[in-house]
Amino acid sequence: MGRHSLLVVDDEKEILRSLTLTFGDDYEVFTACSGIEALELLDHHNDISLVIADQRMPQMTGVEFLEKAIQINPHMIRIILTGYTDTSALIQAVNKGHIYQYVTKPWERHELKIIVKRALESYELVMKNQQLVKELQIANERLKNENIFLKNEMMKDLQLTEIIGKSEAMQQVIEVINKVINNSVSVLLTGEIGTGKTLLARYIHYQGPRKDRLFIEQNCGTIPEMLLESELFGHKKGAFTGAINNQKGLFEIAEGGTILLDEISEMSPELQVKLLQVLQEGWYRRVGESEYRQANVRVITATNKDLYDEVQKGRFRADLYYRVNVFPIHIPPLRERSDDILLLAGFFLNKYSHKFNRDITGFSEEVLQMLYNYDYPGNVRELENLIERGIILSSGTLIEAGEWFPMSINQLKKLSALERLEQNEIKRLLEIHKGNLGLVAKEMGISRTTLWRRLKDYCL
Repeated sequence: MGRHSLLVVDDEKEILRSLTLTFGDDYEVFTACSGIEALELLDHHNDISLVIADQRMPQMTGVEFLEKAIQINPHMIRIILTGYTDTSALIQAVNKGHIYQYVTKPWERHELKIIVKRALESYELVMKNQQLVKELQIANERLKNENIFLKNEMMKDLQLTEIIGKSEAMQQVIEVINKVINNSVSVLLTGEIGTGKTLLARYIHYQGPRKDRLFIEQNCGTIPEMLLESELFGHKKGAFTGAINNQKGLFEIAEGGTILLDEISEMSPELQVKLLQVLQEGWYRRVGESEYRQANVRVITATNKDLYDEVQKGRFRADLYYRVNVFPIHIPPLRERSDDILLLAGFFLNKYSHKFNRDITGFSEEVLQMLYNYDYPGNVRELENLIERGIILSSGTLIEAGEWFPMSINQLKKLSALERLEQNEIKRLLEIHKGNLGLVAKEMGISRTTLWRRLKDYCL
């Protein structure tokens, strides 16, 4: 902060002169001979940081003056000068004048300077805190408005946009989804990575009766079991190391809304039991609590694995499988619905042309052929990424063939049926072994070097 201003109030001119000499080198000092004069001065100088007032003054005592001064400048530090015998005045000063400190007469000049210095340090801290509170309030209000805007925009987009897909496979998916939207039955979304399971879960939520409440996503494979349980159901203070406060879980936060549990196959058997309890009985407990809580949440689960196969192998509970599998919806991979490829490509072209403010009107004939012939191991997500990259690297109004595409049209044509078979087998093993190349190479009976070459050749 800058140079502080002080106000000294005393009916004795000698004291005013003495205190002006004491503080004049370090601060801007204003003086007043009475409380009335001091109040008028405060009305014109609202930046005064500290006031020193004598208690015994004619017309208005120091306490009476400080009471009125609080109304003008509530943050100003208040110090009162008093005699040893003014006990009642000190009590009044503390209770009514809210003084920072009283100084008895006669005072020691050096000690008074220290008192004022420390008082002003306290004032600076208070003012900084006040400023931080204001900035935080402004930031919170801005964030609140932004969140409301983003939520409204997202809901508007989801309500106005149909699921993209004219292929017979996708039309069947849409037909099934429309049957399940308006009730809270458990839905299991299955399909390869990138097929759009999360998007469909959002669509089900925002098109249904729970659209005005929260939609929350949680990937069950990204955090340890103990933390996942706390994340889903909450915990009590002291329930485990690091639980320093009571914490709500997602089932409590999403009350009345929808929770998507992605990669449900990765949930531990112990936690599967607790999720089954929620789905069957409609209640749960926070970690470390004995009290049961009701859950009014629609649960949608998703996985890229064969969940029935996981049950047969003993990795997923059969009773939970039948509970989450009330309404299964399988999303076919993009290679099985080629009629949707160019439709989706056009949608992403329009989306990212607007996002990047690019005047790109379409694709060259060669690119259209490339898009149609590619088999998209990453499904819709890969197609979207390709179009985004193509727009960024494009220099004209049409997206031309180039480095943005993983394979040229000639490379696509060179893949034989046997190579396609090998490509699909590698993709399957990569998924099973979660990207562990050593295990994939071992199961295929080839070296890691050969596998690396195949990955490059097949753009995996």
